[in-house]
Amino acid sequence: MTNNSSPINQEIRDIFNSIAPVYDQLNDWLSLGQHRIWKAMTVKWSAAKPGNTCLDLCCGSGDIAFELARTVKQTGKVYGVDFSCNLLATAKERAQQQHIQTPITWIEADVLNLPFTENQFDAITMGYGLRNVKDIPRALQEMYRVLKPSGKAAILDFHRPPNPIFRNFQQWYLDNIVVPMATNLGVKDEYAYISPSLDRFPIGKEQISIAHQVGFVNATHYPIANGMMGVLVLNKK
Repeated sequence: MTNNSSPINQEIRDIFNSIAPVYDQLNDWLSLGQHRIWKAMTVKWSAAKPGNTCLDLCCGSGDIAFELARTVKQTGKVYGVDFSCNLLATAKERAQQQHIQTPITWIEADVLNLPFTENQFDAITMGYGLRNVKDIPRALQEMYRVLKPSGKAAILDFHRPPNPIFRNFQQWYLDNIVVPMATNLGVKDEYAYISPSLDRFPIGKEQISIAHQVGFVNATHYPIANGMMGVLVLNKK
């Protein structure tokens, strides 16, 4: 287990620990109910196959890890990593409820210092995590390190859309739908971080540039939902 004592990192960890009980409900509202479709798309872009060993970073309550498990089947192996012990506990419970047969190992760890050897995984996924790490190049570098040659990583996250109309709609939706819902569930302050996190998150072409700098030869960013969402797909040669 690896911990990072950064105040920013600890603050984000505390946020996710506190929202764990309502995490899935709020994801439905935040994504207009589409997040499970986008997570399934992310797994497809990771090119995970039956028998593969896969890693889901910032696994949250487990949705993408479960999709990976269904993809690699019982001959494969899935690791789910998150720094929120409460979300990991939720993921473990949900895995039992959904009768997931593929082995999933849940690990509390920091994506900036992964407890894995080099070239260990056939595919890596990350959902709604890159925007929250304090060092994006370091996170991508760690993915590159533990990914096998020719392996793929697929990273899903919210973005500020370039189109001002959709950008204004996104902000209106956050202010008038998501925040009131979070308020009703008692986590208004925890969800206040979303808007500033979107403002500082690198856009798609900037993510591609960072990926190239850490060693990925092929990097493509696919905008979805009118640019309010995107998937960065990376290939290690």
